[in-house]
Amino acid sequence: MGFTLAIVGRPNVGKSTLFNRLVGKRIALVDDTPGVTRDRRSARGRIGDLKFEIIDTAGLEEGKTGSLSDRMRSQTQLALKEADVTLMLYDARAGITPMDEHFADWLRRSTSQTILAANKCEGKLADANVYEAYSLGLGEPLAISAEHGEGLGELYQAIVDALTEQGIDPYEDEAREKAAAEARKPKEGGPIEGDLDYEFTDEEDEAEARPLRMAIVGRPNAGKSTLINTLVGEDRLIVGPEAGLTRDSIAVPWEWDGMAVKLYDTAGMRKRARVTEKLEKLSVADGLRAVQYAEVVVLLLDSERGIERQDLKIAELVVKEGRALVIALNKWDAVDDRLAAKRQLTDSLTKSLPQLKGVKVVNFSGLTGKGVQHLMPAVQEAYEIWNARIPTAGFNRWLADALEKHPAPSVGGRRIKIRYGAQIKARPPTFTLFCNRPDDLPDSYKRYLENEMRRDFDLPGVPLRLNLRKSDNPYEGRRRKRDR
Repeated sequence: MGFTLAIVGRPNVGKSTLFNRLVGKRIALVDDTPGVTRDRRSARGRIGDLKFEIIDTAGLEEGKTGSLSDRMRSQTQLALKEADVTLMLYDARAGITPMDEHFADWLRRSTSQTILAANKCEGKLADANVYEAYSLGLGEPLAISAEHGEGLGELYQAIVDALTEQGIDPYEDEAREKAAAEARKPKEGGPIEGDLDYEFTDEEDEAEARPLRMAIVGRPNAGKSTLINTLVGEDRLIVGPEAGLTRDSIAVPWEWDGMAVKLYDTAGMRKRARVTEKLEKLSVADGLRAVQYAEVVVLLLDSERGIERQDLKIAELVVKEGRALVIALNKWDAVDDRLAAKRQLTDSLTKSLPQLKGVKVVNFSGLTGKGVQHLMPAVQEAYEIWNARIPTAGFNRWLADALEKHPAPSVGGRRIKIRYGAQIKARPPTFTLFCNRPDDLPDSYKRYLENEMRRDFDLPGVPLRLNLRKSDNPYEGRRRKRDR
Protein backbone atom coordinates (compact mmCIF):
# COMPACT_ATOMS: atom_id res chain seq x y z
CA MET A 1 0.00 0.00 0.00
CA GLY A 2 3.05 2.33 0.02
CA PHE A 3 3.34 4.90 2.78
CA THR A 4 1.37 7.87 4.10
CA LEU A 5 2.61 11.42 4.65
CA ALA A 6 0.64 13.85 6.84
CA ILE A 7 1.18 17.63 6.69
CA VAL A 8 0.56 19.47 9.98
CA GLY A 9 1.17 22.95 11.36
CA ARG A 10 -0.61 25.99 12.71
CA PRO A 11 -3.08 27.88 10.49
CA ASN A 12 -1.93 29.73 7.37
CA VAL A 13 1.57 28.28 7.07
CA GLY A 14 0.93 26.86 3.58
CA LYS A 15 -0.13 23.26 4.21
CA SER A 16 -2.81 23.20 1.51
CA THR A 17 -0.48 24.92 -0.98
CA LEU A 18 2.13 22.20 -0.45
CA PHE A 19 -0.60 19.53 -0.62
CA ASN A 20 -1.71 20.82 -4.04
CA ARG A 21 1.93 21.02 -5.18
CA LEU A 22 2.64 17.38 -4.29
CA VAL A 23 -0.67 16.10 -5.68
CA GLY A 24 -0.01 17.94 -8.94
CA LYS A 25 -3.36 19.70 -9.21
CA ARG A 26 -5.52 22.11 -7.26
CA ILE A 27 -7.68 20.05 -4.93
CA ALA A 28 -7.56 21.85 -1.59
CA LEU A 29 -8.90 25.40 -1.28
CA VAL A 30 -6.16 27.98 -0.73
CA ASP A 31 -6.87 31.44 0.67
CA ASP A 32 -5.15 34.02 2.87
CA THR A 33 -7.84 33.53 5.51
CA PRO A 34 -6.49 31.34 8.35
CA GLY A 35 -8.32 28.07 9.04
CA VAL A 36 -9.68 27.38 5.54
CA THR A 37 -9.06 23.64 5.93
CA ARG A 38 -11.13 21.99 8.64
CA ASP A 39 -11.43 18.33 7.69
CA ARG A 40 -8.53 16.09 6.80
CA ARG A 41 -8.21 15.44 3.08
CA SER A 42 -6.20 12.69 1.36
CA ALA A 43 -4.98 12.12 -2.20
CA ARG A 44 -2.18 10.47 -4.15
CA GLY A 45 0.99 12.58 -4.23
CA ARG A 46 4.48 12.22 -5.64
CA ILE A 47 7.95 13.74 -5.67
CA GLY A 48 9.86 12.38 -8.64
CA ASP A 49 9.64 8.56 -8.50
CA LEU A 50 8.41 8.62 -4.90
CA LYS A 51 4.64 7.96 -4.73
CA PHE A 52 2.58 8.09 -1.56
CA GLU A 53 -0.75 8.89 0.11
CA ILE A 54 -0.72 12.47 1.39
CA ILE A 55 -3.05 13.94 4.03
CA ASP A 56 -3.80 17.65 4.40
CA THR A 57 -4.94 18.61 7.89
CA ALA A 58 -6.57 21.53 9.68
CA GLY A 59 -4.41 24.17 11.32
CA LEU A 60 -3.38 23.23 14.85
CA GLU A 61 -5.05 25.52 17.37
CA GLU A 62 -5.78 25.40 21.09
CA GLY A 63 -9.44 25.29 22.08
CA LYS A 64 -11.81 24.21 24.83
CA THR A 65 -13.12 20.66 24.84
CA GLY A 66 -15.96 20.35 22.33
CA SER A 67 -15.11 23.62 20.54
CA LEU A 68 -14.53 23.80 16.80
CA SER A 69 -10.75 24.07 17.32
CA ASP A 70 -10.83 20.97 19.51
CA ARG A 71 -12.78 19.02 16.88
CA MET A 72 -10.32 20.12 14.19
CA ARG A 73 -7.38 19.00 16.31
CA SER A 74 -9.06 15.61 16.81
CA GLN A 75 -9.13 15.18 13.02
CA THR A 76 -5.40 15.97 12.91
CA GLN A 77 -4.73 13.37 15.60
CA LEU A 78 -6.52 10.76 13.49
CA ALA A 79 -4.34 11.73 10.52
CA LEU A 80 -1.19 11.27 12.64
CA LYS A 81 -2.28 7.74 13.55
CA GLU A 82 -2.55 6.88 9.84
CA ALA A 83 0.76 8.54 8.86
CA ASP A 84 4.15 6.86 8.53
CA VAL A 85 5.86 10.24 8.24
CA THR A 86 4.64 13.62 9.56
CA LEU A 87 5.77 16.86 7.94
CA MET A 88 5.44 19.86 10.26
CA LEU A 89 5.39 23.20 8.47
CA TYR A 90 6.03 26.59 10.00
CA ASP A 91 6.15 30.05 8.42
CA ALA A 92 9.80 31.07 8.01
CA ARG A 93 8.80 34.71 7.48
CA ALA A 94 6.89 34.90 10.78
CA GLY A 95 9.45 32.84 12.68
CA ILE A 96 8.81 30.41 15.53
CA THR A 97 5.70 31.25 17.55
CA PRO A 98 4.56 29.90 20.94
CA MET A 99 1.94 27.84 19.08
CA ASP A 100 4.68 26.21 16.96
CA GLU A 101 6.59 25.35 20.15
CA HIS A 102 3.47 23.89 21.78
CA PHE A 103 2.67 21.59 18.89
CA ALA A 104 6.32 20.64 18.32
CA ASP A 105 6.28 19.35 21.89
CA TRP A 106 3.09 17.44 21.04
CA LEU A 107 4.72 15.87 17.94
CA ARG A 108 7.84 14.85 19.84
CA ARG A 109 5.66 12.58 21.96
CA SER A 110 3.98 10.95 18.92
CA THR A 111 5.18 7.67 17.39
CA SER A 112 5.31 9.02 13.81
CA GLN A 113 8.61 10.09 12.27
CA THR A 114 8.55 13.91 12.01
CA ILE A 115 10.25 16.13 9.43
CA LEU A 116 10.45 19.86 10.14
CA ALA A 117 10.13 22.23 7.16
CA ALA A 118 10.33 26.01 7.01
CA ASN A 119 7.89 27.18 4.34
CA LYS A 120 7.88 30.48 2.41
CA CYS A 121 11.71 30.51 2.13
CA GLU A 122 11.85 32.14 -1.29
CA GLY A 123 13.30 35.38 0.19
CA LYS A 124 16.55 36.07 2.08
CA LEU A 125 14.67 37.57 5.03
CA ALA A 126 13.47 34.10 5.99
CA ASP A 127 16.99 32.61 6.31
CA ALA A 128 17.53 33.72 9.91
CA ASN A 129 14.25 32.16 11.04
CA VAL A 130 15.24 28.80 9.54
CA TYR A 131 18.08 28.36 12.05
CA GLU A 132 15.80 29.48 14.89
CA ALA A 133 13.77 26.31 14.38
CA TYR A 134 16.49 24.11 15.91
CA SER A 135 14.97 25.07 19.27
CA LEU A 136 11.88 22.97 18.46
CA GLY A 137 13.86 19.76 18.92
CA LEU A 138 12.63 18.14 15.69
CA GLY A 139 16.00 18.01 13.94
CA GLU A 140 17.40 20.07 11.10
CA PRO A 141 14.73 22.18 9.36
CA LEU A 142 14.32 22.03 5.59
CA ALA A 143 13.98 25.31 3.70
CA ILE A 144 11.18 24.98 1.12
CA SER A 145 8.73 27.11 -0.82
CA ALA A 146 5.43 25.34 -1.47
CA GLU A 147 4.21 28.12 -3.76
CA HIS A 148 7.31 28.09 -5.99
CA GLY A 149 8.26 24.42 -5.68
CA GLU A 150 11.68 25.06 -4.12
CA GLY A 151 13.42 22.60 -1.79
CA LEU A 152 11.48 19.52 -2.95
CA GLY A 153 14.73 17.65 -3.64
CA GLU A 154 15.78 17.99 0.00
CA LEU A 155 12.26 16.99 1.10
CA TYR A 156 12.49 13.89 -1.11
CA GLN A 157 15.70 12.76 0.59
CA ALA A 158 14.37 13.51 4.07
CA ILE A 159 11.28 11.34 3.45
CA VAL A 160 13.41 8.47 2.11
CA ASP A 161 15.73 8.64 5.15
CA ALA A 162 12.78 8.72 7.59
CA LEU A 163 11.17 5.68 5.97
CA THR A 164 14.42 3.73 5.75
CA GLU A 165 14.98 4.31 9.45
CA GLN A 166 11.59 2.66 10.12
CA GLY A 167 12.31 -0.27 7.78
CA ILE A 168 9.69 0.85 5.20
CA ASP A 169 10.44 0.53 1.49
CA PRO A 170 9.72 4.00 0.02
CA TYR A 171 9.54 2.62 -3.53
CA GLU A 172 7.02 -0.14 -2.87
CA ASP A 173 4.29 1.49 -5.00
CA GLU A 174 6.70 2.05 -7.89
CA ALA A 175 7.83 -1.60 -7.82
CA ARG A 176 4.22 -2.80 -7.73
CA GLU A 177 3.27 -0.67 -10.74
CA LYS A 178 6.26 -1.98 -12.72
CA ALA A 179 5.32 -5.55 -11.89
CA ALA A 180 1.71 -4.92 -12.96
CA ALA A 181 2.90 -3.36 -16.23
CA GLU A 182 5.10 -6.39 -16.92
CA ALA A 183 2.18 -8.72 -16.21
CA ARG A 184 0.02 -6.88 -18.77
CA LYS A 185 2.56 -7.35 -21.56
CA PRO A 186 1.63 -10.10 -24.08
CA LYS A 187 3.58 -13.32 -23.48
CA GLU A 188 4.88 -15.78 -26.07
CA GLY A 189 2.35 -18.45 -26.79
CA GLY A 190 -0.45 -16.27 -25.45
CA PRO A 191 -3.86 -15.75 -27.02
CA ILE A 192 -3.82 -15.03 -30.74
CA GLU A 193 -6.51 -13.84 -33.08
CA GLY A 194 -9.32 -16.35 -33.12
CA ASP A 195 -8.73 -17.67 -29.59
CA LEU A 196 -11.68 -17.71 -27.23
CA ASP A 197 -9.73 -16.09 -24.39
CA TYR A 198 -10.53 -12.42 -23.88
CA GLU A 199 -8.06 -9.96 -22.42
CA PHE A 200 -9.34 -6.69 -20.94
CA THR A 201 -7.73 -3.46 -22.08
CA ASP A 202 -6.32 -0.95 -19.60
CA GLU A 203 -9.35 1.28 -20.13
CA GLU A 204 -11.74 -1.58 -19.35
CA ASP A 205 -9.75 -2.57 -16.26
CA GLU A 206 -9.85 1.05 -15.05
CA ALA A 207 -13.61 1.39 -15.65
CA GLU A 208 -14.22 -1.94 -13.88
CA ALA A 209 -12.28 -0.85 -10.79
CA ARG A 210 -13.45 2.77 -10.71
CA PRO A 211 -15.60 3.59 -7.66
CA LEU A 212 -19.09 5.07 -7.89
CA ARG A 213 -18.75 8.82 -7.40
CA MET A 214 -21.55 10.11 -5.18
CA ALA A 215 -21.83 13.78 -4.15
CA ILE A 216 -24.02 14.89 -1.25
CA VAL A 217 -25.26 18.46 -1.67
CA GLY A 218 -27.78 20.76 -0.04
CA ARG A 219 -28.28 23.94 1.94
CA PRO A 220 -26.10 24.71 4.97
CA ASN A 221 -26.75 22.66 8.12
CA ALA A 222 -28.82 20.02 6.31
CA GLY A 223 -26.68 17.26 7.84
CA LYS A 224 -24.39 16.28 4.94
CA SER A 225 -21.29 15.58 7.03
CA THR A 226 -23.33 13.77 9.68
CA LEU A 227 -24.79 11.50 7.00
CA ILE A 228 -21.35 10.57 5.65
CA ASN A 229 -20.07 9.83 9.17
CA THR A 230 -23.07 7.54 9.70
CA LEU A 231 -22.50 5.77 6.37
CA VAL A 232 -18.79 5.10 6.91
CA GLY A 233 -19.25 4.31 10.61
CA GLU A 234 -16.67 6.74 12.00
CA ASP A 235 -16.17 10.45 12.77
CA ARG A 236 -14.50 11.09 9.43
CA LEU A 237 -15.78 14.67 9.07
CA ILE A 238 -16.23 17.53 11.51
CA VAL A 239 -19.86 17.99 12.56
CA GLY A 240 -21.60 20.36 14.91
CA PRO A 241 -24.52 22.76 15.33
CA GLU A 242 -22.67 25.56 13.49
CA ALA A 243 -23.80 26.15 9.89
CA GLY A 244 -21.12 26.17 7.20
CA LEU A 245 -18.57 23.89 8.90
CA THR A 246 -17.61 22.24 5.60
CA ARG A 247 -15.72 24.61 3.33
CA ASP A 248 -14.27 22.45 0.60
CA SER A 249 -15.32 19.18 -1.02
CA ILE A 250 -13.89 16.20 0.82
CA ALA A 251 -13.66 12.80 -0.92
CA VAL A 252 -14.18 9.84 1.43
CA PRO A 253 -13.53 6.31 0.07
CA TRP A 254 -16.05 3.72 1.23
CA GLU A 255 -17.36 0.29 0.34
CA TRP A 256 -21.02 -0.69 0.33
CA ASP A 257 -22.14 -4.26 -0.27
CA GLY A 258 -18.89 -5.05 -2.11
CA MET A 259 -19.12 -1.94 -4.31
CA ALA A 260 -16.43 0.75 -4.10
CA VAL A 261 -17.94 4.21 -3.51
CA LYS A 262 -16.30 7.61 -3.25
CA LEU A 263 -18.43 9.98 -1.17
CA TYR A 264 -18.06 13.74 -1.70
CA ASP A 265 -19.04 16.02 1.16
CA THR A 266 -19.70 19.56 -0.09
CA ALA A 267 -20.19 22.99 1.40
CA GLY A 268 -23.73 24.21 1.96
CA MET A 269 -25.13 26.15 -1.00
CA ARG A 270 -27.00 29.33 -0.11
CA LYS A 271 -28.75 31.75 -2.44
CA ARG A 272 -26.29 33.47 -4.73
CA ALA A 273 -27.31 36.92 -3.45
CA ARG A 274 -26.28 35.94 0.09
CA VAL A 275 -22.86 34.63 -0.92
CA THR A 276 -20.64 37.71 -0.65
CA GLU A 277 -17.38 36.56 0.98
CA LYS A 278 -14.61 35.29 -1.28
CA LEU A 279 -14.06 32.12 0.76
CA GLU A 280 -17.72 31.10 0.57
CA LYS A 281 -17.69 31.69 -3.19
CA LEU A 282 -14.69 29.37 -3.47
CA SER A 283 -16.47 26.78 -1.32
CA VAL A 284 -19.63 26.86 -3.45
CA ALA A 285 -17.57 26.65 -6.66
CA ASP A 286 -15.79 23.60 -5.23
CA GLY A 287 -19.16 22.00 -4.48
CA LEU A 288 -20.36 22.67 -8.03
CA ARG A 289 -17.25 20.95 -9.38
CA ALA A 290 -18.06 17.94 -7.21
CA VAL A 291 -21.51 17.79 -8.87
CA GLN A 292 -19.92 17.96 -12.33
CA TYR A 293 -17.63 15.02 -11.62
CA ALA A 294 -20.18 12.94 -9.70
CA GLU A 295 -22.30 10.17 -11.19
CA VAL A 296 -25.06 10.21 -8.59
CA VAL A 297 -25.99 13.32 -6.57
CA VAL A 298 -27.91 13.05 -3.30
CA LEU A 299 -29.83 16.26 -2.59
CA LEU A 300 -30.19 16.38 1.19
CA LEU A 301 -33.16 18.31 2.56
CA ASP A 302 -33.95 19.35 6.11
CA SER A 303 -37.34 17.74 6.74
CA GLU A 304 -38.20 20.29 9.42
CA ARG A 305 -37.87 23.15 6.92
CA GLY A 306 -39.27 21.31 3.91
CA ILE A 307 -38.24 21.91 0.31
CA GLU A 308 -37.44 25.53 -0.50
CA ARG A 309 -36.69 27.48 -3.64
CA GLN A 310 -32.94 27.06 -3.15
CA ASP A 311 -33.37 23.26 -3.04
CA LEU A 312 -35.22 23.39 -6.36
CA LYS A 313 -32.41 25.51 -7.83
CA ILE A 314 -29.84 22.91 -6.76
CA ALA A 315 -31.98 20.09 -8.21
CA GLU A 316 -32.31 22.02 -11.48
CA LEU A 317 -28.52 22.41 -11.59
CA VAL A 318 -28.08 18.65 -11.15
CA VAL A 319 -30.50 18.00 -14.02
CA LYS A 320 -28.65 20.46 -16.29
CA GLU A 321 -25.38 18.67 -15.52
CA GLY A 322 -27.06 15.40 -16.51
CA ARG A 323 -26.44 13.58 -13.23
CA ALA A 324 -28.58 10.91 -11.59
CA LEU A 325 -30.45 12.40 -8.64
CA VAL A 326 -31.75 11.00 -5.36
CA ILE A 327 -33.64 13.23 -2.92
CA ALA A 328 -33.06 12.49 0.77
CA LEU A 329 -35.20 13.87 3.59
CA ASN A 330 -32.96 14.14 6.65
CA LYS A 331 -34.08 14.65 10.29
CA TRP A 332 -37.23 12.67 9.49
CA ASP A 333 -37.59 11.67 13.15
CA ALA A 334 -38.27 15.32 14.06
CA VAL A 335 -41.24 15.71 11.67
CA ASP A 336 -44.72 15.57 13.22
CA ASP A 337 -46.95 15.63 10.13
CA ARG A 338 -45.03 13.35 7.75
CA LEU A 339 -47.86 13.03 5.25
CA ALA A 340 -47.98 16.81 4.78
CA ALA A 341 -44.19 16.97 4.39
CA LYS A 342 -44.22 14.38 1.61
CA ARG A 343 -47.19 16.05 -0.08
CA GLN A 344 -45.39 19.40 -0.07
CA LEU A 345 -42.29 17.81 -1.63
CA THR A 346 -44.30 16.04 -4.32
CA ASP A 347 -46.28 19.16 -5.22
CA SER A 348 -43.13 21.32 -5.45
CA LEU A 349 -41.31 18.81 -7.69
CA THR A 350 -44.35 18.30 -9.94
CA LYS A 351 -44.84 22.04 -10.38
CA SER A 352 -41.23 23.22 -10.68
CA LEU A 353 -39.31 20.20 -12.01
CA PRO A 354 -41.64 17.96 -14.05
CA GLN A 355 -38.57 16.40 -15.71
CA LEU A 356 -37.81 14.71 -12.37
CA LYS A 357 -41.07 12.77 -12.31
CA GLY A 358 -40.47 9.51 -10.46
CA VAL A 359 -37.23 10.60 -8.76
CA LYS A 360 -36.21 8.39 -5.84
CA VAL A 361 -37.08 9.92 -2.43
CA VAL A 362 -35.66 8.46 0.80
CA ASN A 363 -36.39 9.66 4.34
CA PHE A 364 -34.19 8.92 7.37
CA SER A 365 -32.34 10.40 10.34
CA GLY A 366 -28.64 10.84 9.62
CA LEU A 367 -27.91 11.44 13.31
CA THR A 368 -29.49 8.27 14.69
CA GLY A 369 -29.00 6.20 11.52
CA LYS A 370 -32.65 5.12 11.42
CA GLY A 371 -33.69 4.55 7.79
CA VAL A 372 -30.22 5.31 6.35
CA GLN A 373 -30.00 1.72 5.04
CA HIS A 374 -32.57 2.64 2.35
CA LEU A 375 -30.35 5.31 0.78
CA MET A 376 -27.79 3.18 -1.07
CA PRO A 377 -30.35 0.84 -2.75
CA ALA A 378 -32.05 3.97 -4.10
CA VAL A 379 -28.68 5.34 -5.26
CA GLN A 380 -27.82 2.07 -7.00
CA GLU A 381 -31.20 1.96 -8.74
CA ALA A 382 -30.84 5.56 -9.95
CA TYR A 383 -27.31 4.77 -11.16
CA GLU A 384 -28.52 1.76 -13.17
CA ILE A 385 -31.30 3.81 -14.81
CA TRP A 386 -28.74 6.53 -15.58
CA ASN A 387 -26.65 3.89 -17.40
CA ALA A 388 -29.62 2.38 -19.28
CA ARG A 389 -29.20 1.49 -22.96
CA ILE A 390 -32.06 0.84 -25.38
CA PRO A 391 -31.47 -1.17 -28.60
CA THR A 392 -32.01 0.82 -31.77
CA ALA A 393 -34.55 -1.62 -33.21
CA GLY A 394 -36.68 -1.55 -30.06
CA PHE A 395 -36.43 2.23 -29.84
CA ASN A 396 -37.67 2.69 -33.42
CA ARG A 397 -40.59 0.32 -32.86
CA TRP A 398 -41.52 2.41 -29.83
CA LEU A 399 -41.10 5.63 -31.84
CA ALA A 400 -43.44 4.37 -34.57
CA ASP A 401 -46.12 3.54 -31.99
CA ALA A 402 -45.72 6.92 -30.26
CA LEU A 403 -46.03 8.77 -33.59
CA GLU A 404 -49.07 6.73 -34.59
CA LYS A 405 -50.78 7.45 -31.27
CA HIS A 406 -49.98 11.17 -31.39
CA PRO A 407 -48.53 12.36 -34.74
CA ALA A 408 -46.11 15.29 -34.84
CA PRO A 409 -47.96 18.58 -35.49
CA SER A 410 -47.90 20.60 -38.67
CA VAL A 411 -46.25 24.01 -38.42
CA GLY A 412 -46.92 26.72 -41.00
CA GLY A 413 -49.00 24.33 -43.08
CA ARG A 414 -46.12 21.87 -43.44
CA ARG A 415 -46.02 18.53 -41.70
CA ILE A 416 -43.06 17.58 -39.47
CA LYS A 417 -41.89 14.05 -40.23
CA ILE A 418 -39.82 12.18 -37.64
CA ARG A 419 -38.26 9.32 -39.59
CA TYR A 420 -36.16 7.35 -37.08
CA GLY A 421 -33.99 7.68 -34.01
CA ALA A 422 -31.41 6.00 -31.81
CA GLN A 423 -29.77 6.24 -28.39
CA ILE A 424 -26.32 7.70 -28.94
CA LYS A 425 -25.02 7.51 -25.36
CA ALA A 426 -25.88 6.75 -21.74
CA ARG A 427 -24.95 8.58 -18.52
CA PRO A 428 -27.52 10.20 -18.94
CA PRO A 429 -29.64 8.48 -21.61
CA THR A 430 -29.28 10.63 -24.73
CA PHE A 431 -31.26 10.13 -27.95
CA THR A 432 -31.14 11.60 -31.42
CA LEU A 433 -34.22 11.90 -33.64
CA PHE A 434 -33.92 12.53 -37.39
CA CYS A 435 -36.66 14.65 -38.93
CA ASN A 436 -37.23 17.02 -41.84
CA ARG A 437 -37.73 20.21 -39.77
CA PRO A 438 -35.95 19.86 -36.39
CA ASP A 439 -36.07 23.57 -35.55
CA ASP A 440 -39.86 23.72 -35.84
CA LEU A 441 -40.78 20.82 -33.55
CA PRO A 442 -42.59 22.35 -30.51
CA ASP A 443 -41.23 21.85 -27.01
CA SER A 444 -44.60 20.46 -25.95
CA TYR A 445 -44.19 17.57 -28.39
CA LYS A 446 -40.67 16.88 -27.11
CA ARG A 447 -42.08 16.67 -23.58
CA TYR A 448 -44.72 14.23 -24.85
CA LEU A 449 -42.01 11.99 -26.28
CA GLU A 450 -39.92 12.21 -23.07
CA ASN A 451 -42.90 11.31 -20.87
CA GLU A 452 -43.80 8.36 -23.10
CA MET A 453 -40.18 7.24 -23.07
CA ARG A 454 -39.97 7.40 -19.27
CA ARG A 455 -43.13 5.35 -18.90
CA ASP A 456 -42.51 2.72 -21.59
CA PHE A 457 -38.79 2.17 -20.95
CA ASP A 458 -39.00 2.64 -17.17
CA LEU A 459 -36.68 5.65 -16.91
CA PRO A 460 -38.03 7.62 -13.92
CA GLY A 461 -36.20 10.42 -12.18
CA VAL A 462 -33.12 10.75 -14.41
CA PRO A 463 -32.39 13.47 -16.98
CA LEU A 464 -33.22 12.55 -20.57
CA ARG A 465 -31.63 14.40 -23.45
CA LEU A 466 -33.39 14.53 -26.80
CA ASN A 467 -31.45 15.91 -29.77
CA LEU A 468 -33.00 16.66 -33.14
CA ARG A 469 -31.12 16.46 -36.41
CA LYS A 470 -32.18 17.17 -39.96
CA SER A 471 -32.40 13.98 -42.00
CA ASP A 472 -31.00 13.96 -45.53
CA ASN A 473 -33.42 14.12 -48.45
CA PRO A 474 -32.43 11.30 -50.83
CA TYR A 475 -33.92 13.19 -53.81
CA GLU A 476 -32.26 16.51 -53.07
CA GLY A 477 -29.89 17.60 -55.85
CA ARG A 478 -31.28 15.25 -58.47
CA ARG A 479 -32.28 16.78 -61.75
CA ARG A 480 -35.93 16.36 -62.52
CA LYS A 481 -36.48 14.41 -65.69
CA ARG A 482 -38.76 15.98 -68.30
CA ASP A 483 -41.73 14.06 -69.60
CA ARG A 484 -41.22 12.98 -73.17
